[in-house]
Amino acid sequence: MSRLGNLGARLYRGEVGYDFIGKRKIWYGVSILITITAILGLAVSGLNMGIEFKGGAVFTTPKTSVSVNEAEDLATEASGHQAIVQKLGNGGLRIQITEVDTAKSDEIKADLSKGLGVSEEKIAADLVGPSWGEQIANKAWTGLGVFMVLVVIYLAIAFEWRMAIAALVALIHDITITVGIYALVGFEVTPGTVIGLLTILGYSLYDTVVVFDSLKEGTKGITKQTRWTYSEIANRSINGTLVRSINTTVVALLPVAGLLFIGGGVLGAGMLNDISLALFVGLAAGAYSSIFIATPLVADLKEREPQMKALKKRILAKRAAAAAKGELNEAEQAEENRAAGAPESPESPEDTAPAGAVVGQRQVPPRGHGRTPGKRR
Repeated sequence: MSRLGNLGARLYRGEVGYDFIGKRKIWYGVSILITITAILGLAVSGLNMGIEFKGGAVFTTPKTSVSVNEAEDLATEASGHQAIVQKLGNGGLRIQITEVDTAKSDEIKADLSKGLGVSEEKIAADLVGPSWGEQIANKAWTGLGVFMVLVVIYLAIAFEWRMAIAALVALIHDITITVGIYALVGFEVTPGTVIGLLTILGYSLYDTVVVFDSLKEGTKGITKQTRWTYSEIANRSINGTLVRSINTTVVALLPVAGLLFIGGGVLGAGMLNDISLALFVGLAAGAYSSIFIATPLVADLKEREPQMKALKKRILAKRAAAAAKGELNEAEQAEENRAAGAPESPESPEDTAPAGAVVGQRQVPPRGHGRTPGKRR
């Protein structure tokens, strides 16, 4: 078995892990900081809306020796607006200029014919009205709203309302960050961007539901036992699905990264940037939110219930009594108390606790140490 596979098996069995739930305030702080940055970028820079949303003209030329930079300068000077020029496979150019009407389009076409040395009849001009993009945007908002409502209803029925709320917060978190990145980097927003934004919602929800399903199974009959608190079981659920989430995210990100960095960056296929950036940022944000936002938020909401508070109190009391009787060694007691939110003992457990132990997962002591022969706990 590979190292990653072995790690995944140990995480699933609860032999090793990381305290995601215990450090949830750190993740909340990081997410708030990133979200505020995204909102500020959106407020200050705004979105660079494409021609489909602003309206304008698209000119397609036959093969020419004029470079992309030269054509951009020529088109910008002729129109008075910033032009976007892309090299086509046949050697021609695609020149995109926003906020251009029919009369202005004819003037620009004549100027381009002179500057590029191409017959005016061979330059194709297509006008795009802003109403088409507005219709796309309105339908996208409608689709997003319907999707959110259906997600909340489904998760509330399949799991519970706390998980539905947490998943909704995670989805809003992912969309906000993705849109903010677009504002900060200045990439053009096109219908492909809208498609990318709607696509990432499914990926983000998938990772979240995987963890929620594990959490649901692990918390069945939780009030009938006095071994683990809800937060500890939630932490084990994250660790148990961690490698699976990483694997699916990396596999999904690799082809998207190829589109973004190789297709859009190296080969200059700028039309790929609009959808690939949305997918790349959204996939990464979705994997992050399912681990660091959604599940910790569920644990926070659940631990506020009177039943969960009473359970936690019973567990801490039982652990304290067991420690007093010598049934738990000091390292185990300190580790479990810290996981449950109880004050640590004066002696730090860092030097004696097993490295990488899952929060709430009690390690089996070596034979002959800390256990009386012939006596079961």
